[in-house]
Amino acid sequence: MGGSVGSARARHKADGLNALFVLVNNRRMDAKKINALWGHLHWLSVLAQQGSFTAAAARLGVSKAAVSQRIAELERAAAVTLVQRTTRSVRLTEAGQRLVDDTRAAFEHIAHSFDQVRDLAEQPTGLVRVTAPVALARQQLMPWLTDFLRQHPQVRLELDMSDRLRPLATDGYDLAIRHTERAPDTHVAWTLCDTASVLVATRAYLRRAGTPRTPAELQDHNCLHYPRSQETPTWRFTRAARSRGGEAVTVPVRGTLAANNSEALREAALTGAGIALLPDFSAQDALRRGQVVRVLPEWHVDGGFGRHIFAIRPYTLHVPRAVSALVAHLRAALAPGFGV
Repeated sequence: MGGSVGSARARHKADGLNALFVLVNNRRMDAKKINALWGHLHWLSVLAQQGSFTAAAARLGVSKAAVSQRIAELERAAAVTLVQRTTRSVRLTEAGQRLVDDTRAAFEHIAHSFDQVRDLAEQPTGLVRVTAPVALARQQLMPWLTDFLRQHPQVRLELDMSDRLRPLATDGYDLAIRHTERAPDTHVAWTLCDTASVLVATRAYLRRAGTPRTPAELQDHNCLHYPRSQETPTWRFTRAARSRGGEAVTVPVRGTLAANNSEALREAALTGAGIALLPDFSAQDALRRGQVVRVLPEWHVDGGFGRHIFAIRPYTLHVPRAVSALVAHLRAALAPGFGV
């Protein structure tokens, strides 16, 4: 019969890669040398995606020197410069970009096939990289994430807690938990739950400074707020009672503390420092314990924090079982929301 399926595919890969080298350098290479360069090409594609040797090394889990050596070997084999190096970043030459563009589909297909094979296992397995806001992760997600790991011991989670919106595909994250108004159209998103913004203060503060009866009276109070811009902060309200026709009010506020973390604002409010605007997931525990009380509960706060919590992933044809299992776990856990 002569030859096997595997050897035919190997010859096909070698022919394809040889054609690329002919294009970029007008020379042919033997099949043995071609087959040894597939890993090098993958590292070149990761370098192109990450934009620096340091970031590429971190993504691949190897040393910066190892990446540099692989790229140098690939350039020697091609006899053409593939990467232009600077002190801070790298940029692909025309030849390097052609190699990356022409092999991208093949590597994506390999990754897709591997994910499908890996998911043949009965239990979710592998590493899931997640990014989430600091306060939400600390106050609400951690118990559910550790519970998920107890149920799925073959899964490993790597959690990045950051309030900065991270580019998921570029930084290699499988899933992002976002507290926002709407999910980006460029990604796949699941709604985990709805959320709301609330005003809270200690009873001691309200006894000392008085309890506001209308939003306008907040101008006489120390308002602990999340800084959104350099302009004077404002809070927007809509009256909850439908009988008042959805009355809307915008109030400029001032205070001795602005912080870009709801956990910090909550801790300041617990000391009696003032009235804090918080997402309900930050206020929930303190309200249940009676450490703080709602202020202006008959008014809805508009535009304070996002109204939804989403699980977001980059668009791919195949979703690893560990990722889909984690999303299902969080949807069930957070479905009741944080009603206060």
